[in-house]
Amino acid sequence: MTDAQSKRGGAAVGFITDLDGLQAATVIYLRMWNNGPDGQTNVWNDFASGLGVVQGKKALQSFEDLCRFCTDHGRRPLMRHGIDCKCLGSDEACFANFIATAATGEREDALLIATLLVRPDVAPLIVALATDFGLALKRMNLCAPKDLGLAVAPTRPANTTLH
Repeated sequence: MTDAQSKRGGAAVGFITDLDGLQAATVIYLRMWNNGPDGQTNVWNDFASGLGVVQGKKALQSFEDLCRFCTDHGRRPLMRHGIDCKCLGSDEACFANFIATAATGEREDALLIATLLVRPDVAPLIVALATDFGLALKRMNLCAPKDLGLAVAPTRPANTTLH
């Protein structure tokens, strides 16, 4: 894979504030999770606070498994912007759309989107995980962010992080 191909998924296609609450939360949690142990702890705290310990653990496990499958079986690394970036990358938009589609019960469409992210044989597995995770976010009754107040650079930039 060329350098240009690996960065293609990071092309800005909009802003997080353009997304609905579930999609915005998906992108923010994806960024937090990939920002290291502190970010992962913050994800857990949000889930436990919003869903309770038992349901929070289930949501966290679905999200963790989903991220692991995307990493281990992905067509290429998912590009993402830094935790504090207001831009929305094309891979992030695809991932957010995937979660939202799965959470609304559109299984066939979610399966099609999943094949953009991972190998076809893994797609049904991540659709189930995306459905569980998306429904957990819906239960948290998230609202679309008005101002993310993002001004601090990420503490641990990764090669798949832009801006």
